[in-house]
Amino acid sequence: MRDFNQRFNDEPSYILGITKEIWEDRNVESLREYYTADIPVRSPDGYVVGSEVVISATQATLKEFPDRQLLGEDVIWSDDGHGGFFSSHRIFSTATHLGDGVFGKATGTHLRYRVIADCAAQANQIYDEWLVRDLGAIVRQLGFTPEMFAARQIKAEGGAEQAVLPLMSQSEPPAVYLGKGNDHPSGHRYAKELGQLITADDVDVTAIYDRAVQMEQPGGHVGHGWADAASFWVGIRTSLPTAEFRVHHTIGRHDDGLGLRAAVRWSITGTHDGPGHFGEPSGAPVHVMGISHAEYGPWGLRREFVLFDEVAVWKQILLHRG
Repeated sequence: MRDFNQRFNDEPSYILGITKEIWEDRNVESLREYYTADIPVRSPDGYVVGSEVVISATQATLKEFPDRQLLGEDVIWSDDGHGGFFSSHRIFSTATHLGDGVFGKATGTHLRYRVIADCAAQANQIYDEWLVRDLGAIVRQLGFTPEMFAARQIKAEGGAEQAVLPLMSQSEPPAVYLGKGNDHPSGHRYAKELGQLITADDVDVTAIYDRAVQMEQPGGHVGHGWADAASFWVGIRTSLPTAEFRVHHTIGRHDDGLGLRAAVRWSITGTHDGPGHFGEPSGAPVHVMGISHAEYGPWGLRREFVLFDEVAVWKQILLHRG
């Protein structure tokens, strides 16, 4: 890797290594070394700009979850053609709610949830980031539904008129990284299949998924087989039946020992005018920021990891209702 610290052997070792150093080794100040000073970081609940803001947020999270571990399940990456790279890092986190903070008074609850971070890196620094964490899984383990926690957020922020708006497609800061990924066929295959699953009423899940597929879904839910796959996507599709589906970034890879994989960042933007995953139709304008990973086998998609923030979606619905 050109212009990266030589202690990192390759792109995944860089991503896994700095993540451990910052979070588990508690070297939060190293964010100034590994993040550019003006980095934009987008997540479904909004965005921040600058490494100092990221440092403050990281310190607050560690205060609330001091024993958090970030188990790197996979790093799906692509070369950017300019001496840097883009990575989609899937993390399985374990943490205990030991401190007071945004989730309320400490409960001692032990949590398990996933995060996917899409990061652009060059010259030993992350300079652009998109981050989705399974907030639905976190709040469910703490005794809330996503709708309840969204209402709690709005109240804590001073009500509907003063609440922080979730990330909407029109409010995102301009991207610094302008790449779209790579041309590996597994990435394009998965992007096409996601489009069918989200927009087509007559999609045949048996043509996409292995019969024994395992799906890791928002809220910490796990699905198995064709029926669970169909049920999940129908719930999304019927909630936002006229929404626009967009693919923003696509990576495909075939690495030794890991097989065919794909990482796709996508969005759905439209009106909540149907029943389904988000309750009865509200007419709310909704933007869903999603990142998904796929692993293929000889009989189709055999493992799938889909992440979006249910709380951010419910917040948009509740703010529309007033």
